[in-house]
Amino acid sequence: MNFSSPQRRALTWLLIACAAFALLWLLAPVLTPFLVGAVLAYALHPSVERLANRRTPRVLAVVMVEVLFVIAVSALMLLVVPIMSKELPLMREQIPLLAERLNTRLGPWLAQFGIQVALDTASIKTFVLKHLNANLEDLVSNALSSARLGGSMLLTVLGNLVLVPVVLFYLLMDWPTIVARIENLVPPRVRPVFAGFALECDAVLGQYLRGQLLVMSMLAVFYSVGLALFGFDLALPVGVFTGLVIFIPYLGFGLGLILALLAGALQFGNFYGLIAVAVVYGAGQVIEGFFLTPKLVGERIGMSPLTVIFALLSFGHLFGFVGVLIALPVSAVLVVAVRRAQAGYLTSRLYQS
Repeated sequence: MNFSSPQRRALTWLLIACAAFALLWLLAPVLTPFLVGAVLAYALHPSVERLANRRTPRVLAVVMVEVLFVIAVSALMLLVVPIMSKELPLMREQIPLLAERLNTRLGPWLAQFGIQVALDTASIKTFVLKHLNANLEDLVSNALSSARLGGSMLLTVLGNLVLVPVVLFYLLMDWPTIVARIENLVPPRVRPVFAGFALECDAVLGQYLRGQLLVMSMLAVFYSVGLALFGFDLALPVGVFTGLVIFIPYLGFGLGLILALLAGALQFGNFYGLIAVAVVYGAGQVIEGFFLTPKLVGERIGMSPLTVIFALLSFGHLFGFVGVLIALPVSAVLVVAVRRAQAGYLTSRLYQS
């Protein structure tokens, strides 16, 4: 079968795309720090370029931007400190009481259905007092013991925490060179088309990042106000933390939910706190999944709500956490490609004949 020149070019690019997809699928477990670093570099490089254009040495500009970013992330994580400092003493007091209440209230109710449940409150109290009153040496010992049991996961997490800043530094340092090398790989005859495509992708991805920041800000306000209306003492730090870490798919929401459940159970000591968290966080997930992300992120990048949901589910199924992380940015680029392919098809002889 003889192919025309445009068909051969299209087939070549299709094979390159398939090879890249296969490589991404095979290397997904080890690509997380590099993908995170690349996404952060794309988001932060405009700040570096502004400083560099003002005659700031590039190394200094990169260090300044990365240090400010690390400080911002650290400040976000420090929101957990007031939560834990207040919850740990409450845990020492409330966990034994909660166990006793479960025995006196839940036990008889379950017994009606033939289910016998009896918590050993004395052992629970001993366990709580032992671990929550532990000194620094005991905590370090327990941490090392946990590291031996789950060493592989711990090393992976620590490795990523170290590797991401390193990857980010070198990407920010070499960003103009990397862009120039990519442009040089493009055949000269199609560089104008590629430049237009890249500019359109850059505009779409910028809209995606702005939309994601808007979603995070609105959710931080929603969770804070929602928990405050139910009378939570730690509504502000828990709500802000949950909203700002929502950009980490699943994990961010899960961490916020756990903190809120602890705060509710320990402050109120009954099912009121758990029901309040279920209402606030259930409503938050519905609002975020079906309204905020599709409207503020999906529409900004030209994707319908159903397309956004499908992209998140399909990329997550194929690549796990890495897939969810890159689902919408990659989909945004694909949307630009599909638009251009559709425009070319509508003007082609195949369509018009």
